[in-house]
Amino acid sequence: MNILTDSVPIIVQREFGTSATEPITPPLREGEIHVWRQPLDRETVSVEAFSGLLSADEQDRAQRFRFERDRNEFIVSRGTLRTLLAAYQGTPAGQLQFAYSAFGRPSLIEGKNFTPIEFNISHSGRVTLLAFSRSRRIGIDIEEGRRDFDPTDIAERFFSQSERSALRDLPPDLRYEAFFCCWTRKEAFIKALGEGLSHPLDAFDVSLTRGVTAALLATRPNADEVARWALRDIAAPEGYVASLAVELALTAT
Repeated sequence: MNILTDSVPIIVQREFGTSATEPITPPLREGEIHVWRQPLDRETVSVEAFSGLLSADEQDRAQRFRFERDRNEFIVSRGTLRTLLAAYQGTPAGQLQFAYSAFGRPSLIEGKNFTPIEFNISHSGRVTLLAFSRSRRIGIDIEEGRRDFDPTDIAERFFSQSERSALRDLPPDLRYEAFFCCWTRKEAFIKALGEGLSHPLDAFDVSLTRGVTAALLATRPNADEVARWALRDIAAPEGYVASLAVELALTAT
């Protein structure tokens, strides 16, 4: 049978520098998850440097963005991903090749000196987060907090029954933060599964508030999945909320 043999890996958070060629990336070891934060409002010279790392299809995708800000954010995000993966793999960033799942999730195509690596990326507002692991499935999500909507209305459409009830029980002034805590935890989990929004958001329950440890509380229809995953809050700039989902290690006995 399979049993859980360890706790949540060590999560190491770092800030990306100002240059596409700057990071000296420490080794990514088993039992570690690296989370990098990259501001997206980079100067023109950095955007151009990151652009030079992209593949032809990524260049084409960048040019399809109507607005320059959106185009530059994509270039910086994807260029940062390539820079970090190249450092972890010991391979030039421009030589990395990606395959995509049916749900659009990228993965590295094996090449020379390839070592397995899991990664996930999320951006909101002017910030992107990138998470890396050697062998565990991971998902990360960041959201810029807003107050131009009714959180209980959105929750009624997407959250589980217990989550909706928990949100309604909170004082109105606490509902927005709780909504984004819940949303990022749920998004991180479905991204870790690799299924995106094809996985129903009401098919599992998470904790809602910052004062309560981030946790996957229930999974349906397979209740055993709740023991396979851990959720963690990730430090984010003021006005943002971020969460990480990580698969716990299993070994056969």
